[in-house]
Amino acid sequence: MIAAVTVLLAFPLGYFLRSHLAANTTYAIAYLWAFVFQTLYLLLDSLDGGDAPAFDKGEFPTSYGAVALAIFAVGFGMVAAGRWVRERRTVRPRQHTASSLVE
Repeated sequence: MIAAVTVLLAFPLGYFLRSHLAANTTYAIAYLWAFVFQTLYLLLDSLDGGDAPAFDKGEFPTSYGAVALAIFAVGFGMVAAGRWVRERRTVRPRQHTASSLVE
């Protein structure tokens, strides 16, 4: 779920929102909501004694935390990439300098 939120929201937020702070904050809120939801879902399945629990009892899931942190960081990179693409696609008028007018 956190990967889906990252793929679906990070780049468009960076592309469409002018404020870098607003894009990062919106992505972080959406990601953290999905992270809490996903963690609760996986934890309840582990505590309930499901057929294939995500976490073993008594074992701290460090690999889950590392992967979640990596996805979070990649999302911020995608927000920055969206902003970079938007800045490159905007057409800026060419500024004339004195040397270009003489030629």
